[in-house]
Amino acid sequence: MRTQVVLLAAGAMLAFAANSVLARLALGAADAGAAVYTGARLLSGAATLAIIVGLRMKVSTVARMNDSWPGALTLLGFALAFSVAYVVLGAATGALILFGSVQFSMLGWAIFKGERPNAIEWLGVGVASAALIFLLGPSLQAPHPMDAMLMMIAGACWAAYSVIGRGSRAPLADNASNFIRCAPVAILLMVAGLLSEPLTAAGLAYAVMSGAIASGVGYAVWYSVLPSLSRTSSAFIQLTVPVLAAAGGVLLIGEQMTGHLLLASAGVIGGIARTLWGSKWGQGSANARS
Repeated sequence: MRTQVVLLAAGAMLAFAANSVLARLALGAADAGAAVYTGARLLSGAATLAIIVGLRMKVSTVARMNDSWPGALTLLGFALAFSVAYVVLGAATGALILFGSVQFSMLGWAIFKGERPNAIEWLGVGVASAALIFLLGPSLQAPHPMDAMLMMIAGACWAAYSVIGRGSRAPLADNASNFIRCAPVAILLMVAGLLSEPLTAAGLAYAVMSGAIASGVGYAVWYSVLPSLSRTSSAFIQLTVPVLAAAGGVLLIGEQMTGHLLLASAGVIGGIARTLWGSKWGQGSANARS
């Protein structure tokens, strides 16, 4: 059972990294605009999950399983901010900011819930914060502040989506419900985008792959393993995504790994790892609802 959880979690992380690479392939090469890419991604994810769930249960049953909107709203916020930020950000830089923000957001949530880091844990937070400031600080290689801020917003939305997902008892159905609830806005985004943004066959293909496989199936898999992982385990696992995205960026897009990005990555990942290692805020029951 444990091996199955590890394999599923690894597959989810590959899907998350693939989202960064696919977005950069489409948006960086102007094969799609941010709005139309987001719309196509959400619609293809909704269609794929609806088909899968439809083979197993009635749509009315799906709607009753997740009868609130927070999951759908955080998914929509994540997808839109993610796409707009990746118009400019590289795959590795974007993934580092995204998942650094995810961990800071989840740590902030734990503190808000009453858990208090010790001195060593605060040291790790300080190191990670300094590294993120180094990445974002004034330099020729620093990302634009607005793009970085959008990716931070995406990270906060993804952290909220993960917190909501920890309590899911029907991961596939809940993700399907979230994507389907986003569909009307996704249609509006596609229509508005097609009037003013590019969309090539390649851009559409990247969006569909991202939505149907890397997002739709990937998020459902992630939801399914979250209840079996402690907060620490789920946080540690997500730290592999910037590394995987960086490798994909180098191999598939031809991005360069600069010394500036490498130092920032080591600081952010190392600092967060130090905070998480043995931390009391990450050792709660794997099945506890956040």
